Parts: sequence; C-alpha cells; structure tokens
Amino acid sequence: MFHSEEQGDLTLQVCSDDLTAAAEEGEGAAGGVYRYIKDDLFTSEIFKVEIQNLPKYIGFNDLKKFLNKHGVNPHKIKLFSKQMFAFVTFKNQEERDKAMKAVHGMQWKSKVLSVRLAKPKADPILKKRKLEEEPLNIQIANAVTPLWNVPYEEQLKRKEKEVEGVLQKLTREIGNNNKAMLPWLFVQKEKFNKMCCPLEAIRPSPVLTEYRNKCEFVIGVGADGEDKTVGFRLGKYKGGSCAVVSPSETTHVSSEAKRVVQGFQQFIRANPYAVYSPETYEGHWRQLTVRTSRIKQTMAIVFFNPQKLQEEEIEELKRNLHQYFTEGEGKESGITSLYFVRMGQRTSAGTEDLPCEHVTGEEWIHEELLGLKFRISPHSFFQTNTPAAEVLYSAVGEWAQLDQDSTVLDVCCGTGTIGISLAKRVKKVIGIELCQEAVEDAKANAEANGLTNVEFHCGKAEDVFPTVLNAVVSPNVTAIVDPPRAGLHSKVILAIRRAEHLKRLVYVACNAKAAMNNFIDLCRAPSNRVRGSPFRPVRAMAVDLFPQTMHCETILLFERVDYKGIFSPKISMQESQHDSTANT
Repeated sequence: MFHSEEQGDLTLQVCSDDLTAAAEEGEGAAGGVYRYIKDDLFTSEIFKVEIQNLPKYIGFNDLKKFLNKHGVNPHKIKLFSKQMFAFVTFKNQEERDKAMKAVHGMQWKSKVLSVRLAKPKADPILKKRKLEEEPLNIQIANAVTPLWNVPYEEQLKRKEKEVEGVLQKLTREIGNNNKAMLPWLFVQKEKFNKMCCPLEAIRPSPVLTEYRNKCEFVIGVGADGEDKTVGFRLGKYKGGSCAVVSPSETTHVSSEAKRVVQGFQQFIRANPYAVYSPETYEGHWRQLTVRTSRIKQTMAIVFFNPQKLQEEEIEELKRNLHQYFTEGEGKESGITSLYFVRMGQRTSAGTEDLPCEHVTGEEWIHEELLGLKFRISPHSFFQTNTPAAEVLYSAVGEWAQLDQDSTVLDVCCGTGTIGISLAKRVKKVIGIELCQEAVEDAKANAEANGLTNVEFHCGKAEDVFPTVLNAVVSPNVTAIVDPPRAGLHSKVILAIRRAEHLKRLVYVACNAKAAMNNFIDLCRAPSNRVRGSPFRPVRAMAVDLFPQTMHCETILLFERVDYKGIFSPKISMQESQHDSTANT
C-alpha cells in the first residue's frame, strides 16, 4: 500500500517509470490537476519518490543527514514520522534515479527501506483558481462553516465518529502507560468497539443557525476590492488569502451581530484612518468583536492600533464613535455596550490581557442560562452557543453525581456558569479562573442569583488549584474542568492525581485531541513524577455546540481506581448503568 500526499490516507500508488503517462491519466480523471508538470516552469514534483519503512522517532534533520551521508541530494523532504514514510523530490531525473538505487533495500536502524516513484501533487494554483471561480457566499461558507451543505444528521455522525477515534487512541495510550489496566481494557474494548468506555449518543444543538453569541471580525480589503471591509477572511493570512468577506450571508452569525458589522463598516469607511496591515505594520483598524445575548443586549469591542497618534486624536475618535452609535446612523445597530481597545504591534493573537476603555452604554451585557442570570464583561469566557451550553451543563450536572454533602471544584470557570448552575445541589462550589474580569463577573453572578455557598479565586490554575484542593476537607469532592483548547497545565493534573480524596472528575474538552496528554496523565501508572492512584474513563459523550463545523465539545467522566485491586476492578456505577440500559 502507498500513500497520497493530498489525502493523507492509503491509496494506490504509481509504480511505473513512465511518470508522464501517470500525469496524463491523472489529467483525464481530475480535470488537468497534473497538467502543470508538463509546462516549461520547473517543479521538483516531476522527480518525486516515496521512502517507506523508516525507523520510528526520526526527525526531518535525521532523514536529511542520512540521505546526504549516502550521496543523495534531495530538493524537498516531507516526513510523516508517525506513519514512517516520507515524500522526497529531486531537481532532475538523474538525481532521482541515483537516490532510488542508493536507498532502496538499504538498512537503517534495523529497518529495510523501500523506495518507489510517487505521484505529483495536484496543481495548487489550479485548485486556488477553482476556488476563486465560486461565488463569494459559497467561498465564505466553505471557510467558516465547512459543513454548511451537509445534512445535520450526517454532521452529527461525523463528529461522533471523530470522538470515537479519540477514545480508541486513548485506549491504546492507557495500555502503553499503565500495564496494570490491561485486563480491564481488554474487557472494555470487547464491549465498546475498541474504546475504553461507552460513548453515549451525541447530543445535538437546539439551534442550527445564528447560534454564535460572540464573533471576532477582521478588517481588511474586501474580496470585491472594497477597502475597509469588516468580516471573515477567505483563508488563513499565512496562506496568502487576505481577502475579507462580509458575514451578511453566513448562517452561524446572528442578525444582531450582522447589523453591528454593517454599522461599524459604514463608520470606518467615512473615517480617514486606514486599516492595519500585518505586512507593513502600518494603519489602525484591526478587529471588531461583537457579543450578543438572548435578552437582546449587544456589546461591540473595537480594536485599534494607535501608531503615533496623539492622545487627543484618539480621544476625539472615541467621541466620534460614541456620537455615531448613540445619536448618529449607527444608533440602528442596537449596541448597548461599546468598548475601545488599543492594540499595538504584537505577534500574539491573544487580546484577553489588553485593557478595555469603556466608550458608552452599559459596562456589561447580561444573559440567562438554565433559569439563572449572568453578566458578561468584554474579555470573560462564556460558551458561544447558549442553548447548546444548557444541554452541555445539564449533562455535566447529571454526570457529576452530586448531593448536599458535595464540594465542587470548578476549574477554568469563566463567569462561573457551571459552578453556579450546580450550587443549589451541593454544599460548596469553589471556582478558579485566570481572567480577573471573569472572576469579578462570577462573584457578581453568584450574588445576583442569591448564592452564598460559592467562592472564586483568580490566578493560573496550576498555581491556585493545589492550594485550594489541599484545603478542601469534604469527603465528597468532584472536580469539573473546562479548560482552554490546549488543555490543563500538567501541574494541575499532577495535583489532581496526588489528591486521593478527589474520586471523580468531569472533563469538558473543546478539543479532545489537544487534551489527550491530560487524559493520559490522569490514567498513567504511578511514578516518581505522577503520584497517587490513577483515574480511568468510565463514560463519554459529544455535545454539538458548533453546527455546520467539525467542532464539538466532549465530556469525559473519570473515576479514581483502587490501584491495589486493579486486576479485578469493580464495575463503576456508570458502567453498571450503561450495561443495564444496553440489556433493556
């Protein structure tokens, strides 16, 4: 079996020496996507091979040095280390043939290498040209909501399949990192399609369109050539696709947000200041963030690079914004809270630590969720799909198995939504959050909902969590973690492992693949680095918060293992419930 650089999966490979014939065959099948290799322009794709059966754990430089050592001079190398193969191109046929003779059958670190001719990549220019021929509304839909034309039931199946793959990988990783769990894993894999725990049916979003309550819009030259266009990029800036398209025909952006974009775009087009350019670092207008709520409140946050403007010029601009959105044509935008942020030359995409200058309206917007009221500041985290967040948080509350003696540790708590929604069921809720604004919101939200058994701590979870956890004396402690995309800091995981009185953990992952290291560390065998009995996953489920995209939230319930009795582990309550459900 051979590999395709286009798809990354297994496909039939060209084995003939006649690469031109292969190109002509591809031309007929794919509408000329290989025609470019016969043009006068040089491309090393003409002289391309695939090297198979490479040793494990080698890097790009290892392969390059190995080839150079044996007199092989590659033009380009694309290494797929996990699959143990690489595509290598050369400047001419002589170099390619020389490499094939030198490397094929050679032994490297106990591996016998195999070399075959490889098919050239499809012409990227032709692919780009085809994309550019599509109507703009289709282009932007493909960029921001790539599943827009896929039936929703099929979207859910794809997402569930993705989570199933994550759980199957986690199963293998647990086996590699905790041999004592192998007997339990063997039983689980037989029962749950090679997964370590049951995967419950994905829960759909109650709304499929206009569901986003927060959108970040870039400002740049429009795809139609109009300067100062506010919307979404057609592609990634690094990929050379800088054109911006209005969100007016996108399905996931609310009509309230679209109205703000239209009003703001009208303002900046009538304003003398230019759009900021990431290439020249010149210009001013950078970004517009819009937050909306179900009770019809709208916050707009304007990001502006002051460059060398005088303070009075910036103050005048803020006064103009105030006047436009309160008395001028922008009044129709419906903004109830307006902020201004000075954003200088910085490579980091993060804006959460930049001070927000209040321009007009309320300081916050408010939202209702599960019958509770929440205030939201400019930088505070709040799930972007409120109706689906209600589904998510209801499931978390159900899985946490709480009672009046329980203490809940709400890690990365944002505005306190999860902890506050559970507070009336438990003895105490302790929230931990990095963003000071969000902590202030969380405290205000607890007070607004009449709760006195809730406290919040501001700081990095890895710094605050160990101290908070050690101070908890409750016999029934449950941690609920809802970290950013990259997952929890390893120090938090190690603190969780050490706290033997913490028996249950509900992990809410917005990117389960990125959180894989966290999952593995929770389950790995005890060691000098990782102290305390391991956890094991006993239940998992996906919740769709992002219709029309491939993203979803994943909930995993972990329970502490009696490490001494792991060779004959007791069936957890969750697994027992699943089996009884399956039998009925």
